[in-house]
Amino acid sequence: MPGGAFLLNSGGGMADSGGGLTVPVVVTCLMAASGGLIFGYDIGISGGVSEMEAFLKKFFPGLLKSTARGGNKDVYCIYNNQALTAFTSSLYAFGMVGTLLASRVTRRLGRQAVMLIGGSLFLAGALVNAAAANLAMLIVGRMLLGLGLGFSGQATPVYLAEVSPPRWRGGFISAFPLFISIGYLVANLINYGTSRIPDWGWRLSLGLAAVPAAVMVAGAAFIPDTPSSLVLRGKHDDARAALQRVRGKGVDIGAEFADILAAAESDRRNEEGAFRRILRREYRPYLVMAVAFPVFLNLTGVAVTAFFSPILFRTVGFESDAALMGAVILGLMNIGGILASGFAMDRYGRKLLFVIGGALMFTCQVAMASIIGSQLGNGSKMPKGYAVTVLVVTLVFSASFSWSWGALYWTIPGEIYPVEVRSAGQGAAVALNLGLNFLQAQFFLAMLCCFKYGTFLFYASWLVVMTAFAVAFVPETKGVPLESMAHVFARHWYWGRFVKDHQKFGEEST
Repeated sequence: MPGGAFLLNSGGGMADSGGGLTVPVVVTCLMAASGGLIFGYDIGISGGVSEMEAFLKKFFPGLLKSTARGGNKDVYCIYNNQALTAFTSSLYAFGMVGTLLASRVTRRLGRQAVMLIGGSLFLAGALVNAAAANLAMLIVGRMLLGLGLGFSGQATPVYLAEVSPPRWRGGFISAFPLFISIGYLVANLINYGTSRIPDWGWRLSLGLAAVPAAVMVAGAAFIPDTPSSLVLRGKHDDARAALQRVRGKGVDIGAEFADILAAAESDRRNEEGAFRRILRREYRPYLVMAVAFPVFLNLTGVAVTAFFSPILFRTVGFESDAALMGAVILGLMNIGGILASGFAMDRYGRKLLFVIGGALMFTCQVAMASIIGSQLGNGSKMPKGYAVTVLVVTLVFSASFSWSWGALYWTIPGEIYPVEVRSAGQGAAVALNLGLNFLQAQFFLAMLCCFKYGTFLFYASWLVVMTAFAVAFVPETKGVPLESMAHVFARHWYWGRFVKDHQKFGEEST
């Protein structure tokens, strides 16, 4: 295979400069990445349940009457209901809170414990939502789900980055967004089936969120904590045993473990808190990435496509069942894009994915604006041929996003931060992403009502900006060990003025 041969076996495999790919590390990473199921499942369930008549009748009867009347109301505005969007957005507000809390406790408890807490909170939220008797109970369940997402989203990508062999790190971290896409697909398949259950189908959809939560809890219970996290808590013997376990028996881990010890020692020399430390000048590139990645991720427009794809498809003319099936196909395209990205990023690098994905997404957003702007008007639905074209363009957009920002949003922030600011950097990035998810989920339908097809041009313009940023300011990190990442930034044409090669442990170990 490109990048060098490897041996996959249960005894440990062949250690080389890039790290052996062994059964223990594959199993460990896949069990950790399964936490992505809860992200994807909730994204898929939220949009689909909001299309079910029994759900709307119980919690949003005013909206149900409005959609039934239809009439001459602007089709861009028919689903603009703040109570309905609060159902979706409340989860992301509390997800932001959960991420910030997790960032504070992960250093004391470890990555594994935080993942267990996240899965347990999500499990509790799923059960509350399934039993919801009123809107207040529904929102409380969403709050618990949000806290669970925050804890798991903060810990899981960092866990994968710290456990994966450097040569295959991109592919392993991309397993997390792959599980997000699988969760999204499963959710839409369930919505498609439960929409045919008249009175309690929505309860089944919401309650089945307990299944991916249970998978995450079980997975986290059977994996070791990361060696870096154990070293930071002074558990050196446990850290060596954990590293040996994931690398395989018989593999020489001496050099890699020495790098981890040196990175932890560098961290101990500065007792300043991680959140204060990341504000210092020498950590400026990492702070910029922690802000830029979630901002740009949300400005692709994919979040609103994922949340509201059934509503969007109904707006342009599909019936309810067809709209839900369109969302199912969307999930399949997500999985295809993630798989292709995981294959390509460790062979051809990260930047190529940004360029290809950005160009395709820009083209799709402009096409969406053109078609919807010319064919969708007040009180009318789009002709079927054009509606099918919108579906196809949306599918291409989804695959392009998964190929680029969808996978790389979790990969690059998960791998670039030095150990001393890793919890703060990842926590800030995930918290900001969930906060922006909240704003988009709360205001997208109002934005669509106000700007109409101009909404897609808004996102298209930002795709140009973010692709240029990725090309100019995101260093290529393919195959770089985590402990040597500072040297990549130190050699960058712009970030080199902030990051200096003073962290000699990385240079000496390589």
